[in-house]
Formats: sequence, structure tokens, C-alpha cells
Amino acid sequence: MNVFFVILLSVPASMESPLDGWFLDAEAGMAFSNYNDVRIPGDSGTEFSLTEDFETDPAIAVRLRIGRTLGERHHVSLFAAPLRFEAGGAAGEDISYNGTVFPAGTDISASYRFDSYRFTYRYDLVRNGRLTAAAGFTVKVRDAAIHLEGGGLESTKSNTGLVPLVSFSLDWAATGKLHLLLDGDALAAPQGRAEDVFLGAGWAFDPGTVLRAGYRILEGGADNDEVYNFTMVSFAALGFSLAL
Repeated sequence: MNVFFVILLSVPASMESPLDGWFLDAEAGMAFSNYNDVRIPGDSGTEFSLTEDFETDPAIAVRLRIGRTLGERHHVSLFAAPLRFEAGGAAGEDISYNGTVFPAGTDISASYRFDSYRFTYRYDLVRNGRLTAAAGFTVKVRDAAIHLEGGGLESTKSNTGLVPLVSFSLDWAATGKLHLLLDGDALAAPQGRAEDVFLGAGWAFDPGTVLRAGYRILEGGADNDEVYNFTMVSFAALGFSLAL
């Protein structure tokens, strides 16, 4: 479960599909890299931080989901979210990365990419007047890469893989229109961990149109002979859900 995390926005809140039928969910926000520790190969490379040893710029993150509600309680969806971070600075020491050694003092430009594509199924376990609680699973395809370039040298470590996650959501109607939302995908295993969780509020203009805003955290990584990478990203997110 090699996780090259890159920004972004995850499963839409449980207000995603207030009616039976198709729904569209979109989200955008600013992504901030809190930490991003890298060592490649995991058993012999130089460990460095893209946030402490280099300067990582905030990034704009977007995501899009289309799905369908079946029989009110069953929800299936397809999701896409590209993510990019750019970083740069002078190497404070020799960095052995993916078989290439960047000498100390080299001005390095780095990019951190994590494109996520997901299929999610959820079932509403609780559905009453004020509370909706759902659980299910997500199958995520990650297409990720870390690229270093500087001093006439460059090296890229790419990783594409399938990651199973547990999916969940809570939607509590504080008033008729104001909803408090908790939503996420997460899983921990001996090979690594991954969490993508949103906490915020939604405003229902009508049963099929919902605007939401909140905080999202993306955290996780892997530690093995091939890759050591742990990262945390925070997002200020704004999104909407629309029944089609």
C-alpha cells in the first residue's frame, strides 16, 4: 500500500444524494502540505522532507464525483481527484533518491503527484428524521509519482496500485437546512495506512441542492524496502451536491 499522497478532497458528504437517482458532486479547495517525509528506496535511500528541507507551495485541489442512489439506501459512485504539489530549495546534504545522488547544495525542484480514482459503495445503516449514518467500501486506484530535478540530474519514482478502504459518513440535521457532516475513507494495515476525512457543515437550499464547506485531512503512507513515505495534507474545502 505505497501511498504517495497528494492533495485532496475525498468522498462527498452523506447529503450527496437526497433523492433517488443520479447525483453530481464537486469540490475545490486550498491544500497545504503539513509534512511529507520521503526515503526511496525505503531500505537504502536518504530520508528527507519536502516540507522541512524544502519549501512546498500550497496547491488548489479539485475533485468530481458522479453516482446513483438505488432504493434510497444504496449509493454507488465514481470519483476522480488529481493532486499536485511543487517544492524547491537547496539540498542540505547529499540526497540519494531512487538510485540518483543529488550533491549537497544542489538547487532541487520537486513535484509530488497523487491522482486518485475511486469506486465507492455505501449503505445507509441509519436513516431517520435527523440522522443518516452510512458505511461501505471504496476501491481506489492511485497513480502517483515523486520527481526530483537539479544540477543536471533527475529521477522519478512512480507508483500505480489498488487500495481498498472503508467508507463512512454521518449527517446530522441541526435544523431543516443546516447539516453537520462527517465523511471519510480510511484503512490501516501492517503495510501502511490511509485516511481521507472531511468535517464540516452543509446548507440544503432544496432536497436536491446542497452547498458544503469544511476542513479535510489527508494522511497516510507506507514503510517498506521499496518506499518510505508518510504525508499529511490539510484542506479548506468548498463543494456542492446536485441531484440530476
